[in-house]
Formats: sequence, structure tokens, C-alpha cells
Amino acid sequence: MADKPNPQARPTPLGIYDKPRTGGISGIEIAALVLSGLWLVGAAIFFLSGSDAGAEGGTSTDGMRFLITMMAVFMPVAMIWVAATAAKSSRVMREESQRLQAAIDAIRQAYIAQQHGRDLNSEPSVARKLDEIAAATRKTESALATFQSRRDGETTERVPTPLTPASGADDQPALALGTSAEDMTPPLPTHDFIRALNFPETAEDEEGFAALRKAMRDRETAQLVQASQDILTLLSQDGIYMDDLRPDRARPEVWRQFANGARGRAVAPLGGVRDRSSLALSAGRMKQDPIFRDAAHHFLRRFDKTISTFADRATDSELTALGDTRTARAFMLLGRVAGTFD
Repeated sequence: MADKPNPQARPTPLGIYDKPRTGGISGIEIAALVLSGLWLVGAAIFFLSGSDAGAEGGTSTDGMRFLITMMAVFMPVAMIWVAATAAKSSRVMREESQRLQAAIDAIRQAYIAQQHGRDLNSEPSVARKLDEIAAATRKTESALATFQSRRDGETTERVPTPLTPASGADDQPALALGTSAEDMTPPLPTHDFIRALNFPETAEDEEGFAALRKAMRDRETAQLVQASQDILTLLSQDGIYMDDLRPDRARPEVWRQFANGARGRAVAPLGGVRDRSSLALSAGRMKQDPIFRDAAHHFLRRFDKTISTFADRATDSELTALGDTRTARAFMLLGRVAGTFD
């Protein structure tokens, strides 16, 4: 038999709240009353029919007989009502549990609806942010593409001309056979090399882009910059950014030992990255992602080769500045993961 609707139910923002029914007599109480009545009637019939047989005894045990009679009559009645009370409490708790579950489901549905509405409301702002990021990216790419045509004249004026005799408009015949344009390019200044390995800070960082453009003209440095950019992009996919790392600073002589071929414990101070989450994420991806592993080993090889030539002409302060670049921090992180300093 289905329960009747509760007249005390009232609507709320989470649905219909069914208040507990407090009025009326339940079926459990009716059953307890019936059982109690039957027991009392049966006990009355039993004791009244046996009262004549027990009248011949003495009166010394009348008090004890009366006490036992009362206990025999009313103890089962008390047990019946204890059982009825326990059954009613169990039913009330079950109903309260159902109401609580219904309320939790209503809260969950309201939360999901609220989150869905919030996502719909935030879509325009998210789209606007994506448009801004795309615009900034296009601006950066445009800046990189136009540096060659916009600043070549200024840079050429600063670079001293080779001390060779003038031979007309085209001095190519004066070059020896086998000499390439790269051999005639002046070496990259150390401050531009360091600035390029740190990459531009923002899209408006003209000094950083100028250093990066000069570095891309140098073949060896350009390979390191490209390898560093690739590995930094892969690391960012796991939320690992070099600006968040605060590695221990290594002394310049340790960098020189590494440039001269030292490995293991001798150059262990170079692995100054202590961020456990970044190390764990990088180590896990190194094992599971072959693309990441190949990019990491290629970057470590390029950094090893480039630092060996850079350390010969760099001062101690320049080596220290190199250790603060984003590229050097990526080397410290991946070097520890690859076991370079073990």
C-alpha cells in the first residue's frame, strides 16, 4: 500500500521537503495495543480460573504470589512496547535517511546546474582570453619575422667591417675557395648568447628578441635554442615552468669542470633543482613518452657541446649568469632525471 501524500510537505529551492509525520497512531502502535490487550485478557482468564484452586493454601505466601503474578502479567506487556518503540524508531530513521538522500541528490543536481550555467556564462570571457593569447602569439611571430628586415641596417652599422682591400661592390672573389658565409660571421657576443638562452620575457621585450635574432644566425647556438624551445614546450604541457624553479646556484669552477668533460659527483652541484614534483613528472614522462625522451637527450647533447666552447671564453660572472637562464634550469632538471650528476 502506497503512503499517502504528506500534507506538511512544502516546496524549497532544492525540491519538495517532506516533514516527518508526527501526528496519528502508526500500525506498529496498533499492533502493540492488540498484543497487549490479548495478553492481559489471557492472563486475567488464567488467574481468575485458578484462583479457586489456590484459595485452600495458607496466607503466608499471598504477597509473594501477588508480586509474581504482576510480573508475569505486565513484563510481557512492557517487552511488547519496547519492541514497538524500537520498530518505530527504526522506521523514523529509515525515513530520515531517505529524506537526507533526496536532499543530497537535489543539492548535487543544483550544483551541477549551477556549474553548467557558470560555464555557459564564462564562455565569452574564455573565448576573449583565447583571442588575446592568439593575438599576442601572432604579434610575437610577426616581430620575429620582421626583425630581419627592420633591424639589419642598424646591426650592420655596429659590426666592424673586415680589414680587407676594397674590390668593388662585390667582394666575393676575394674569398678563398671553401669559405662560407658562416665562417665570415663574427662570433656571437657572450651577453647576447646568455640573453638568448633565457628567451624574451614578453612580446614587447625588444632586447630579448634582438639577442634571440642574433643567436639564430649562429649555427651552433641556433641548434641549442631550438632544442631548448622544444623541451620547454614539452615541459610546460605538464605544468613545469622554469620561472617556478629556484635551483641552487653552482660555482663557476663547477661549470668549467663540466665543460671540460667531468661527470658524476664532481659536477653534482649543477643539479641544483630540488622541486620534487617537477622531478617526478619529468622522470615519469622520460620513461613513458619516447618523443619527450628523445627531445630531452637531444637537448642535453646540444647543451653539453655548446657549453664546452662557451666556457673557454666566458668569465666567472658570465657563467653564473648562464646558470640563471631558463635553458640552464632545464638542463639542471633533465640532467638530474637522466643521471648526469650521479
